[in-house]
Amino acid sequence: MPRIAEQAAPVTGGVDTHAAVPVAAVVDRVGRVLGTEAFPATAAGYRAALAGMSARGELAKVGVEGTGSYGAGLARYLAACGIEVAEVIRPNRQARRQRGKPDAADAVAAALAALNGEASGVPKSRDGAAEAGPGAAGGPGRRGQGPHPGGQPAA
Repeated sequence: MPRIAEQAAPVTGGVDTHAAVPVAAVVDRVGRVLGTEAFPATAAGYRAALAGMSARGELAKVGVEGTGSYGAGLARYLAACGIEVAEVIRPNRQARRQRGKPDAADAVAAALAALNGEASGVPKSRDGAAEAGPGAAGGPGRRGQGPHPGGQPAA
């Protein structure tokens, strides 16, 4: 009798971001941890992280800490690959210190926050006028006029 091919079960990822070596975690739809993995904060590392998370099942969403700082590049990469990204608020520092702040635990917490809807914020695209900075055309400061000649502030 022919077997019906099994479909990949949906999984949710979470990432504890750092400047050099972020940590990713994957949980299933009931929150069981399927794995954790560190990866370099580089384009190749982002590809490896996505491949690693996707290998555990159909990646439905990824919760990323620090989408406005260390996690910005990863969040943009995942979104460009069609993965839903949720911004995760970093855990309370006092609570993190009490449990020793292991990076894998923070990655799992990010995945669980994305899974249960606690992390539902959409990361900033970082391509708007405010991100362009003062003096940039369309940016804040001189109303899109660019930097003042001679470096002097506008009157």
